[in-house]
Amino acid sequence: MKKFLTLLFLGFSIIINSQQIDYNTNKGFVAEGYDVTAYFNNKVLKGNKKYVTTHDNVKYKFYSQENLEMFKNNPDKYVPQYGGYCAYAVGAKGEKVSIDPETYEIRDGKLYLFYNSWGINTLTKWNDEGAEDLKNKADVFWQKIKRKN
Repeated sequence: MKKFLTLLFLGFSIIINSQQIDYNTNKGFVAEGYDVTAYFNNKVLKGNKKYVTTHDNVKYKFYSQENLEMFKNNPDKYVPQYGGYCAYAVGAKGEKVSIDPETYEIRDGKLYLFYNSWGINTLTKWNDEGAEDLKNKADVFWQKIKRKN
């Protein structure tokens, strides 16, 4: 009976772990260590190594203890869409692309991050090419991307 329960537990553990989101943890943290709660106050703030937490097996940094507590009280509100990868790239091409943590949008109460380098600002492209349509495409592509991982 003990072996059966152990195998059952391991089976559930594998199923649960296989459904985890693939997060962009460039520099070891989601949003490259920027404070995901600050975006919702229209601020871009680097997190502090004194204020770190883990959610869904990935690390987040925060600017202050207050912001850390806000996240802990409602992490799903602050987790970036598409695992923190560039929303435009997920929507336009179904690809995971790194981001510039200073290029973001809050849309319908959700955080979207974008690539912005080498003269390419994908937030501008996101808006110019129809953000709502790209968001809908990204939602579909992201489900496929998650199943591959």
